[in-house]
Amino acid sequence: MGKPRRAKDREFDVVIERDQAGYYVASVPALPGCHTQARSLDVLMKRIREAIELCVEVQSEQAEALDFVGVQRVTIPA
Repeated sequence: MGKPRRAKDREFDVVIERDQAGYYVASVPALPGCHTQARSLDVLMKRIREAIELCVEVQSEQAEALDFVGVQRVTIPA
């Protein structure tokens, strides 16, 4: 189990992908420009938490609250 959330804690959905070089890449849809990468998921999660904190600090209350719906894979002709 994770830590209990405090009243001022905020949750953000994080999209994680793996690039061709094998790096994990994380981005936060509610915070444009908030992304990072790492070789392992453990390091990635540490880095994305730090990135979120910095993005929230810079963007203040501008972060749009989005409800996560899901992820779909779309194929287009080559």
